[in-house]
Amino acid sequence: MAETYLLGIDLGAGSLKATLITPEGVVKAEAATPITTQMRHFGWAEQDPAEWYAALCRAVRQVLAEIDAQDVACVGVSAGAHIPVLTDGRGTVLRPAILWSDQRAAAEAAELHRRAGPEIIAASLNRVNPTWTLAMLGWLKAGEPELMARAKRLYLAKDFLRHCLTGSWETDYSDAVGALLADDRTKSWSPKLAGLIGLDMSILPPIVAPDHVVGEVTPEAAARTGLKAGTKVVCGSNDTTVEFFGVGGNKPGIGGVKLATAGVLFLATEGPEVHPPISCYPHIIPGMYYTAAGTNSCASAHRWVRDLMFADGGFEVMDALASAAPRGAEGLLFHPYLQGERAPYWDPLLRADFVGMTMSHGKMHFARAVYEGIAFSIRDLLGAARGMGLEFNTIRLMGGGAKSATWRQIIADVTGLTIERTEAGDASFGAALVAGIGAGVFKNPEDAVARCVRLKDVAKPQAQASAFYDKLFEIYKDTQAALAGLNHRLHALVAAT
Repeated sequence: MAETYLLGIDLGAGSLKATLITPEGVVKAEAATPITTQMRHFGWAEQDPAEWYAALCRAVRQVLAEIDAQDVACVGVSAGAHIPVLTDGRGTVLRPAILWSDQRAAAEAAELHRRAGPEIIAASLNRVNPTWTLAMLGWLKAGEPELMARAKRLYLAKDFLRHCLTGSWETDYSDAVGALLADDRTKSWSPKLAGLIGLDMSILPPIVAPDHVVGEVTPEAAARTGLKAGTKVVCGSNDTTVEFFGVGGNKPGIGGVKLATAGVLFLATEGPEVHPPISCYPHIIPGMYYTAAGTNSCASAHRWVRDLMFADGGFEVMDALASAAPRGAEGLLFHPYLQGERAPYWDPLLRADFVGMTMSHGKMHFARAVYEGIAFSIRDLLGAARGMGLEFNTIRLMGGGAKSATWRQIIADVTGLTIERTEAGDASFGAALVAGIGAGVFKNPEDAVARCVRLKDVAKPQAQASAFYDKLFEIYKDTQAALAGLNHRLHALVAAT
């Protein structure tokens, strides 16, 4: 008897991952393909959409190797929010995609907030900064006006990949909010927000539900991916939305922390909770929302240090050394601002640093300091959220960094929160669950979570460790404040040379 499978595809900042699951949430196969990021200037980050699709084709072929492609009931796609892909009238991609971590639109964001900050927040729930598509498009309108004049369609990243599979052109409401071009009162695009940058509304795609089946795999896409032509494909949503859903963040009050390229703190809410600059997005479950506060560098900072100092042994060696190092890394601190910083500072000119180095420090101390520094960055997010009235008790952990038992315990001790990890739950898994809803494999989103999301382990804060980290976090905050102005002076000096 033929088995039924669901395929989830997620485009991350560093790789594209495909995951094949059963209707019980068991992972049958998974594969990942790296993606290249170009950084032509300080604070810039771009990728080639053609490379995304090539990576998708390779990853999907790998996960289909063990099954008959006709057993795939439906495909779901996710990707980072905010990332615009512009095409002309022939469907040709006009330029590399600007990533969410890109900081080039800082001046445009500041001007938009000065001109229409309250209006933007009232309509699209969020305060404009360089992360949002609205500011990016404002930069393109000013810096590349001829290109913008040729643009006929705007795709968000996951929508472009899905278009490659189906030829369709839609987006979901969560990604529309992520573009900062939607109106929550009408649940549609906002002419007023588009008008702030003189954007032609005709380039914006139709908005549908994330579990809506929008098309089928074309014969051309089938030939490249190994999928069967005619396989159903749902609209999908951005990576944070599907990933938080995929770990069971489906009830108000449940929190989440994502240890991926960025570090993200989530909280599920009943209705929108608007607390700028904390972000607010629509949930997979209709009527629910979630808040999200994100850093620019989390696993990306971890990967940078790993490649720089632990290239011979990789993650396992770095993790073992971090585990062996004493709590506090003998006074070595790390601030992970390798690409400027988003929440809670919103300062694109911040720089990363190691503070407190002595001759007695070795590789294990640097490894430990990285884990602790990123945990402190997450605590910074937590403090900002609590300062706005949001409360957290238990956190579901997501992302590749969740694999480290040491890192999980550090986060529990630093935040003082119980940290739960599910058996599966990255964005590709969440995208597969959304595909299952669209295909009718699950009755609704709650049914998908009940059948497929299971706890794997729990890390609880240790009182003595938490008390130590409370003191160290004060020093972390003080050094961040002391160095911020020096970071700005360094940036000005480099810019002037």
